[in-house]
Amino acid sequence: MEQGAAEPQPDARVWLPAQAAPAAAHGARGGDGGPRLPRQRPRRHSVRGQVLDALRRALTVGELRPGEVYSAPALAERYGVSATPVREAMQQLAGEGAVEVAPNRGFRVRERSPRDLAELAEVRTMLEVPALLRLARAVPPERWEELRPLADDGVAAAARGDRVGYADADHAFHEALISLTGNRRLTEVAGELLRRAQWSAGGGARLRTAELLADASEHTALLDALIAQEHAVAERIARAHLSVARRPH
Repeated sequence: MEQGAAEPQPDARVWLPAQAAPAAAHGARGGDGGPRLPRQRPRRHSVRGQVLDALRRALTVGELRPGEVYSAPALAERYGVSATPVREAMQQLAGEGAVEVAPNRGFRVRERSPRDLAELAEVRTMLEVPALLRLARAVPPERWEELRPLADDGVAAAARGDRVGYADADHAFHEALISLTGNRRLTEVAGELLRRAQWSAGGGARLRTAELLADASEHTALLDALIAQEHAVAERIARAHLSVARRPH
């Protein structure tokens, strides 16, 4: 995507995904003191997947800032890999709308306007709320109770102030809920929209622990309403939860 290696941004440190943790545990360090990816010569698509996961996390928490340009060689140095899987991950993120190509420089993290956030929230509401209401009339209470551990994971991450952990838990909860429809395409699209909303939130000020907890508690309240078969309450909670994306973070 770029010919030369631009100077790395001073605040462009990105977290490696969980798969890379063993390398850190064995003392493998990157050039900037950060952990490298595993050195067991994994297939290229596996390395690309790990880099993609790390970039997505960095976007979620705002480590990669909207409007800033980052080069593949600079980020590759931090990962301890070649620039090729980083460029491939960038290209996928560009296709998903998270970044855009900056010719001969690298890629620029896209900025989201309040209108972008509102539109994302509106589309998510249009897809997820009707699906939830259909499920509410068909899914027995014990199936909803099976989602309780996912909601609890979100509350625990929020209580720690762990924004990355909460984003993962949030995604897992919504994916599990929508997957009950049995519609794989709907699950994929809903997950993509949630990821874009999380990226959009990542560029602003960090959410306070209290705000994370408030968001996480809505998962628990939603399950309580669904188990009690209080459909109107469940709909109200779901709409309020999805509308959070309308507020600048």
